[in-house]
Amino acid sequence: MNLRSLHQSFWTPTRRSMRGWALAAVVVNAGITVTGAAVRLTGSGLGCPTWPRCTPDSFIPVAHPEISPINTAIEFGNRMLTFLVLAVAVACFLAALRLTPRRSSLLRLAALQPVGVLTQGLWGGLVVRSALNPVTVSVHFLVSIGMIAAAYALYARSGEGDEPPRRLVHRDIRTLGFALVGSVLVLLVAGVVVTGTGPHSGDEAASRFSFDIETVARIHADLVWIAVGLTIALAFALHVTNAPGLARRAALVLFAVELAQGVIGYVQYFLAVPAFLVGLHVLGSTLVWIATLRVVFLMRSRGSLPDATAPQAKAAQVGI
Repeated sequence: MNLRSLHQSFWTPTRRSMRGWALAAVVVNAGITVTGAAVRLTGSGLGCPTWPRCTPDSFIPVAHPEISPINTAIEFGNRMLTFLVLAVAVACFLAALRLTPRRSSLLRLAALQPVGVLTQGLWGGLVVRSALNPVTVSVHFLVSIGMIAAAYALYARSGEGDEPPRRLVHRDIRTLGFALVGSVLVLLVAGVVVTGTGPHSGDEAASRFSFDIETVARIHADLVWIAVGLTIALAFALHVTNAPGLARRAALVLFAVELAQGVIGYVQYFLAVPAFLVGLHVLGSTLVWIATLRVVFLMRSRGSLPDATAPQAKAAQVGI
């Protein structure tokens, strides 16, 4: 894609380019969630010890005798990725704003993207200024989860119409899907508590939660089994009720992602949580969340998008 076509994709957007930018928002928000974890896992959380500057005297990295240049580069690099996420967020908003016909539902969801990025940037400053307090770090991750949800909602809504939502499955199955979303969200919250209690604090000076690590890890594991159990129940219910094929396959994909995530989780626990596997586990968390949202969105419909060429075709038929 050249610069001209890139510009046209959000300045004179089509339905396809609108959905493409929404998908890009899902990808970059998930990506920066994982790279943010990599900053902590490499001990680079305070590689830039101040905010908004990297060091007290400079916005860009400079040599500092007490900080490894590698750690500084990792932390500063993650800060720079924020501008990529912001660029995609602005493109989403402009595409929704200039889409013809304009859809208020898309515009509201798209507006959440730049607002969310700016909020995350300010909160990231609080994370640094609090010396990586585990509460601020945990909220930073959970806001990213919210950003991913908003981006996925924009992606899903940009591919369907604006009719009132219509269930494609039995009401109780839809309720089961909502329960699954809630259980995965609680699981993610428990996950950040485990992380905030564990050894990978992001810097030697960072504080940790005072919980017993084995206790919170076991609670987290119990919540995993609840989420997996709900997924199995949902997949079975979708199958026996002959639900739409997309929803059935999405539930199976979710189950497969959960199994892979479970394997990583147990292996990292028994290997004393090596940083690389923890990073994979964070990636798995974002994939579980996205896969869960996908299942729920596929269990209802808002109708198909109207044919954009229909007015022109009708006009041609009546000789206009």
